[in-house]
Amino acid sequence: MAMRERFGVAMDTDRMVAQFMDMVCVDSESGDEARFMAWLMPRLDELGARSNLDSYGNLIARLPAKGSGAEPLLLSCHGDTVRPGKGIQPVLKDGVIRSSGETILGADDKAGIAEMFEALRIAPIRPPIEIAISRQEEVGLLGVKQLDFSQISARRGFLLDNDTLDTIITGGPSYFAIDATVKGKSAHAGMEPEKGINAIQAASRTIGALRLGRLDQETTANVGIIHGGMIRNGVPDTCTFAAECRSLTHSRGQAVADEMVAVIRREVEAFGAQVTIEVNTLCQASFIADDTWTVRVAQQALSTVGIDARPAVMCGFTDASIYNNHGIEMSVVGIGARLEHSTDEHIHVEDMARSVAMVVEILRLSA
Repeated sequence: MAMRERFGVAMDTDRMVAQFMDMVCVDSESGDEARFMAWLMPRLDELGARSNLDSYGNLIARLPAKGSGAEPLLLSCHGDTVRPGKGIQPVLKDGVIRSSGETILGADDKAGIAEMFEALRIAPIRPPIEIAISRQEEVGLLGVKQLDFSQISARRGFLLDNDTLDTIITGGPSYFAIDATVKGKSAHAGMEPEKGINAIQAASRTIGALRLGRLDQETTANVGIIHGGMIRNGVPDTCTFAAECRSLTHSRGQAVADEMVAVIRREVEAFGAQVTIEVNTLCQASFIADDTWTVRVAQQALSTVGIDARPAVMCGFTDASIYNNHGIEMSVVGIGARLEHSTDEHIHVEDMARSVAMVVEILRLSA
């Protein structure tokens, strides 16, 4: 392998890129991560780690300290990807890695895993390391919510799951998932439509009555999925839609969720249909202070690669909200992915190298 200095750190970017490209070729859409977790375990063994799967299928590993007697540090990523994430074929051209097909790339969050692995290979000093790679992050942080925290002793750490390197995420929103099933009455659309109750029409009118988009500086609402009907010439008796709202203030998010439920019920029933509604609070807003230890360490580490990073909150959600609410101080640091959750997702090798150098310095400062 060819080691050369990048951002003051001797690393093998060819090795890291090759491993990342191998990673994204292993399908791991949310809920189907088992093969990828199994693929990771022998690679962790090569790093000197002891790894296992908890009862939910999250991957947990430990590495001994190297030249340090400091307290353990947690490094975390997620192993699942969004759809379409099957049959990914990565292509490296002009220093940029993209998908060659009609799929996402999977840099979110496999680039974070690849960067973490390379940093652990080359770091000359580190504290004891605990690694948690969760499953089903993209569909509501389901994996980290079921994580076996009895296997985690670290009280602070870093989540490698932010896109940009110049921000350190310190907080995220409360997130409410709202699923509605509208029940109308079927009928022949040409012969006797007046005997039916069109569930799609009832749902459409209801969605039109909801306040959607950016409601204020820290609150949003959306309807992202609607399904209904089976045949063109039948009045559909069932329609489902999936809505959400999120806010950086939990009480505000709860109020918007309550309002959305009330509007859905009122509008559907006014149309003469019936509705069942399920609301799930997927995560609760959590924040750490801008001057906490993990934020300061991340800022200092990023300064070594020429980045003046700033703390920020975001309306997306990450596993960090669960860790922080569980008493583990977690900052979210960047991996360099761009246009994630789209088929235009890509990542620059130079940004991956910056992230590796950042993690190596985090390990040094933590030791």
